[in-house]
Amino acid sequence: MTSSSPGNSGPNDAINALVRNVVKTQYEDLSEGAVDATKTFFLDAFGVAIVGTLAPGVPETLGLLGEWGGKAESTVLVSGERLPAPSSAMMNSFLMHNQEFDPVHDLAVVHAFTTVLPVALAIAEAQGGVTGRELLTAVALGVDVACSIGISSRSPMAHFRPGTLGAFGAVAAAGKISGLDRATLTHAMGIVYSQICGTLQPHTEGVQVNSMQTGFNARAAVTAISLADRGIQGPTEVLEGRYGYFPLFEGKYDVEDILANLGSIWQVEQIGHKPFPCGRLTHGAAEAALILKERHGFMPEDVDEVEVLVPPLPYRLVGRPLDEGTPSPQYAKLCIPYVAAVALLRGTVFITDFWEERLKDPEVRELASRITAIEDRTIMDQNVMVPQRMRIRLKDGTEHELTLDQLLGHPDKPLSRDQHLEKFHACWAAGARHLPDSNRDRLAELVDGLEDAPSVEEIIRLLVP
Repeated sequence: MTSSSPGNSGPNDAINALVRNVVKTQYEDLSEGAVDATKTFFLDAFGVAIVGTLAPGVPETLGLLGEWGGKAESTVLVSGERLPAPSSAMMNSFLMHNQEFDPVHDLAVVHAFTTVLPVALAIAEAQGGVTGRELLTAVALGVDVACSIGISSRSPMAHFRPGTLGAFGAVAAAGKISGLDRATLTHAMGIVYSQICGTLQPHTEGVQVNSMQTGFNARAAVTAISLADRGIQGPTEVLEGRYGYFPLFEGKYDVEDILANLGSIWQVEQIGHKPFPCGRLTHGAAEAALILKERHGFMPEDVDEVEVLVPPLPYRLVGRPLDEGTPSPQYAKLCIPYVAAVALLRGTVFITDFWEERLKDPEVRELASRITAIEDRTIMDQNVMVPQRMRIRLKDGTEHELTLDQLLGHPDKPLSRDQHLEKFHACWAAGARHLPDSNRDRLAELVDGLEDAPSVEEIIRLLVP
């Protein structure tokens, strides 16, 4: 199915094949790689949620949700409040995304776990009796739905895809846990489509609500599942109808290969780590800066200027200069000059580099003023992140260059097991000081054997006081 115009009838809409695959697939149908990847990014997502408690806006958001009250059916991670499932899903998704540290599918440009996992946890806990194997299967399927839709696009991204596609994936996962049949799950997809939201304007301005957009869609997904389960009907031409997702949100698309490979190619195997807590599109600049500095032994004060040649997508979204005044944390995380300057000066990039006192650092600002992102107009694909090339000129006239054909953390260039655990431990140390280290180690063990965990509640217990 290749199209840039609407009009497919309900039975032929691509959503039907995706829903059918979700309903019929069992744990035994997952590939070994899909199981391993799902477990890996469970732990990664829990880690970034823990450190997400330190981000601006968290106390205010949690306080508001608590004031609204409601049925105490699902748990907010790390702090332990019990809220209605839509509220806990929204809050946990916000925690997972607000540090820009959550796992991502580079080609789809979707942080799928960030919406799928909180919704699956909320529904599973509210329902009760859900095993680790059931949760694992549901999340793997939800990630598959979200990312399959994302990589089908052939147009430049013009909205906040982690939110919109995360919503579809979250409904798939929650519907699997709830045991919805095909008709009911299709209606749930239509109901969530009637609510999905996400714009790149907060991303462009670098404001906090940008990282809440996955949470808004997580809340919408729980609502959709609950309404569909009570017989409410939604539209069925969700993706390819006249006013479906592809025509309105994406434009040109091609889903033929995706649908042909459902159940044999698992998109969760293409999810990657984010080694730095900043926009994925800035990671090439950080990685290249660290490699060149280590390889050639120069110091930050030796640098005269830096150019970072990037494809259209990163140039458009994170090629912004560091303007006068102190940037917001969100703006700095989405700014190539700032991230590259931090990497050169501090030898890494961590969450503390986006705290207020660090954002005011004149040394970082001065170096960032000599770092420029340049658009590589020879690259015609509007959705790719690589290749990225860095050229550093030193004050003595020496020049060093490096081209990255893939970013660190991608499945083709993965973090090692030790690096994966090092990141998780660092997040735990920063955000979970009120929890015993024994919980940290037990959580890692439990996730490693998730298919044998008797209940989801065992996971939750290790993540709250």
